[in-house]
Amino acid sequence: MAYNREKPYNDLPLLPPDSSVFESIAVYKKLSQARAALAELKGRLSIIPNPNMLINTLVLQEAKDSSEIENIFTTSDKMYRAFTSNRKNMDPATKEVISYRDALCTK
Repeated sequence: MAYNREKPYNDLPLLPPDSSVFESIAVYKKLSQARAALAELKGRLSIIPNPNMLINTLVLQEAKDSSEIENIFTTSDKMYRAFTSNRKNMDPATKEVISYRDALCTK
């Protein structure tokens, strides 16, 4: 079937999806592996000198990747330098990514 942007696709399945879609042996196996990996990380967290750095790198990467969707590009190097410095001499794209990161971390 060829895509036609002028015609809506009204044959979408109803939500929520049937439980057979996500309640399967394959999904439960992956869930078990993910749970074991998180438990291992939690067990090793006490030996990491600053556990927040692990979280910060993930949040910064998320901010960088999400900003690219909006055509805002920066390098990881610029991003990490801006995050660890006084943030005064940043280019606009890096400043936007850091602001996005700050918004993600706001409680």
